[in-house]
Order: sequence, then C-alpha cells, then structure tokens
Amino acid sequence: MVVGGADGCRTGWVICRRDTDGTLDIRVVKTLAEACEGLSTLAVDMPIGFVDVPRPPRACEVEARKLLPGKASSVFPTPCRAALACTTHAEANALSKTMGVGLNRQTFHLFPKMREVDALMRADRKLQSIVYEAHPELAFARMNGGRPVLSKKRQPDGHAERRKLLARHGFKTKVDRLSGAARDDILDAIAVCRTATLIAAGKATCLGPTDERDRHGLPMNIWF
Repeated sequence: MVVGGADGCRTGWVICRRDTDGTLDIRVVKTLAEACEGLSTLAVDMPIGFVDVPRPPRACEVEARKLLPGKASSVFPTPCRAALACTTHAEANALSKTMGVGLNRQTFHLFPKMREVDALMRADRKLQSIVYEAHPELAFARMNGGRPVLSKKRQPDGHAERRKLLARHGFKTKVDRLSGAARDDILDAIAVCRTATLIAAGKATCLGPTDERDRHGLPMNIWF
C-alpha cells in the first residue's frame, strides 16, 4: 500500500508519499485531487467537516488542544460552514464570533484550501475511506512520547528537532527545499504521512466521536 501526507503550501500542496518499502517521494502538486492519486490512505493537514451555527466547535479540535499544552494555539479554530463562504476576513470573523470565538487572519487565508478539500470530499464520497484529517503537531507529539514539541519549526533548532524525530521513526529524507513550498510545509507533510501509515495499519488514534458528521455527511475527526 502506498500512503501519503499532504500539507498546503503557497503553490498548491506538498505531498509526501511512502511506498511499501519505505521509500519517500516528496513533491509539490497543484491540487489535492492530484495528491490522492494512487494512494490507499492520505492524511491531510486541513479541516474536513464543518459545523453550522449555532453549534459549538468541533469536538476533535477541542480534544486536540488539550493534548498539546504549550502548543494548543497550533490548532486553529475551524470556521463554521457559513463563514467558509465569506469573501472578507471581517465578515468571516463576525460570523465566527456567533460560536464564541473569533477567526484570525491566518485561518482566513486558508479558506481556499479548506474549500478545495470540502468540494473534493463532497464530490467523491469514496474519498472518505481514503482521506483523513490530521495535524502535524499531534503527529510530532506522538513521535515524541506524547509530549508536544515546543520549539518553533521555522527556527533552526525546531526544524532540526523535528527532522530527528521523523528519522527516528523511519521517515529520514534529504529533501529540505522544494520550489513553491516552505521548509516547514515539507516537515508537516512528512509528519502527517507518518499518521497515514498508522491509519493504514489500524494503529492511529481518532479524536472526536467517530460517528460525528457535518450536514453533508463528512466526518469531523482528527487522526494522529
């Protein structure tokens, strides 16, 4: 089985594929649909499933923050579905506040990627057995014995610490630069690829009720 991990980048998606012999193939693709091709399991660092106002936040992200003391802010509040349709940060933020939490600009800038994932998953329901939501900081914490990695991944020490963790768990690579992607995008794609291997092996942990779905039938879980 070939599994993969995907993380959004400025030119599309960084995809890390892991073959049955452990070989890693890391590249940038324009669409998530391309990233899915030929994979049995894909873990993606992007929300899947959106709540409707006035429902509370997704249970999976609430649980994720509790598992990442000192790093909880890395789990961005997922917008409600109505906010996802907004074209300005001000409008999206106002709608999000009806759920009791504001929406930062960093999350708003991820809206195009969120819409892409949402449209893809809704158009092809078979992908629900292939594509899973993951979070790289949860993946790194699992590799680190359950302890969040508190160093900043964009700094040299944080980057080096995460590369060592990945290598220790069988994900050693010399790829450190890709056109159209930042170094931390590459790290995150590899990290969630490791999550995909755990999902495929039946060893991953699922956050949130396994039967919790949004009104379009999309699951609302985070795996690590």
